[in-house]
Amino acid sequence: MEQEHISPPPKKRKLGLKITLGVIFLLIISAGAYGFSVYNSVASTLQKTHEPLKRSESEQRVINLADGDPISILLFGVDQREGDRGRPDSLILLTANPGDKSIQMVSIPRDTYTEIIGKGIKDKINHSYTYGGVEMSIKTIENFLDVPIDYYVEVNMDGFKDLVDVVGGVSVDNTLDFSYEGTDFPVGQLELNGEEALKYSRMRAFDPQGDIGRQERQRKIIQAFIKEAVQIDTLTNYGSILEVIGDNVKTNLTFEEMKEIQTNYSETRHNLEQIQINGSGKEEKGVYYYIVPEAERIKLSETVKKHLDIR
Repeated sequence: MEQEHISPPPKKRKLGLKITLGVIFLLIISAGAYGFSVYNSVASTLQKTHEPLKRSESEQRVINLADGDPISILLFGVDQREGDRGRPDSLILLTANPGDKSIQMVSIPRDTYTEIIGKGIKDKINHSYTYGGVEMSIKTIENFLDVPIDYYVEVNMDGFKDLVDVVGGVSVDNTLDFSYEGTDFPVGQLELNGEEALKYSRMRAFDPQGDIGRQERQRKIIQAFIKEAVQIDTLTNYGSILEVIGDNVKTNLTFEEMKEIQTNYSETRHNLEQIQINGSGKEEKGVYYYIVPEAERIKLSETVKKHLDIR
């Protein structure tokens, strides 16, 4: 489907950075480091990040991580603001299937127009977080995609620069010559620190492809971040890594579950498919929405269910 791109009104600090995928690998790597002398530090930090969901047994899908059951993880990149809980600028549903050693990553446009579960209205999908936090967001996205969400990882985007810096920066192959907020980004291989990576991921106005071009740069940052995060020498800096994770991450994953994922799901990262939701932009009374046709929503739901081995 052809996509109609209508630029939404500019908003302050709209990071839109999909770095949360890299963070989940950092969490798993940290959990997998228990064989080193860092066990107690890792366990203490991950206990700090743990924030379980308020779910009944009937609402929680039974997952056997030891057997390698396919899992789903909702990743939030949250722009937190003084005086309220903020809202996600990045929403990604990640599914991992050890059976075929693959990951699918569905990027959910933050302006997607859908029913907000528990609020009784239709609105932008990321507003579900503003209304009811992680709990309402998960229920809303489960309803939108008609798939279960097993785990979540929430990252405070104020900590993004620290996350990049703590792994020593990232390297990307830049294909668009541009300048943004006082920094030049020439064509070619670039070594970016945290602040530079943030700027590289935010720019949209000077890109001929608009938001599509920005998403491509964001994917480059994801891949570069993962490459750095999985390097074994990163663990020599585990103290700084754990400090940044502890200050900026919340998840319902336990330490034991992360160790199981590290053991049984690590091979999935080598086969990553990125899925973009097709739709069109629409502006009503000065408010931008992303409209996903019902046929596209159903098709996407079936794709995710198949990857989760749900019949």
